[in-house]
Amino acid sequence: MPDDDLVFKALADPTRRFLLDQLFARDGRTLTELESEVDMSRFGVMKHLKLLEEAGLVVTRKEGREKKHFLNPVPIRQIHDRWIDKFTERNVTALLDLKAELETPEHEEPS
Repeated sequence: MPDDDLVFKALADPTRRFLLDQLFARDGRTLTELESEVDMSRFGVMKHLKLLEEAGLVVTRKEGREKKHFLNPVPIRQIHDRWIDKFTERNVTALLDLKAELETPEHEEPS
């Protein structure tokens, strides 16, 4: 599956988005910390984290006996740049063109 597909699949689930929000709020959480924030089994949270890791949205690091989870925002930014930014650019350009046209002297109200 292409990387974009994995990212979209990972972001499609509200529990995975919630886990990403938790990591955004405070990075470097353990499975136990993340598990305490959701109403599901440890195994369920592990499955969600595995999918997030496969999509590159979460990276882990062993610190002693603990495995800490960290948010990797790069894939989300790549999705934004590829799929969102190019569509909003046209709208912004159109608004700037409209603003410039409305501010030209021929569109000013008579005194």
